[in-house]
Amino acid sequence: MAFKFEKLKVWEMSVDLSGEVSDLVKLFPKDELYVLTAQIKRASDSISLNIAEGSTGQSNPEFKKFLGYSLRSAIEVVGCLFLARRRRLIPNEQFDFFYNKLTILIKSIQALRNTLK
Repeated sequence: MAFKFEKLKVWEMSVDLSGEVSDLVKLFPKDELYVLTAQIKRASDSISLNIAEGSTGQSNPEFKKFLGYSLRSAIEVVGCLFLARRRRLIPNEQFDFFYNKLTILIKSIQALRNTLK
């Protein structure tokens, strides 16, 4: 059985991002495990989870609300990336890769949100 969210490109993009973030934080030091590591993983997971939750059996206004939550989570991931770069946990190249990926995802979520009435 296919759920509505499985057909959404933004959901696929967010699931891919979550996997890449999970791989990234495996390189973080142990003293970040319950700090930045946990925070960025939760935030990146929340993007796809809110898209899924909001899309299934909800009205358009309700779905828009959940897309808003997804946007906030995506911005939180961006904030975490800035912290990771500042703490020298990731090099500029990795920061740029994720920053660009999140910019595309955020614009895509906003575009979907703008189509809903």
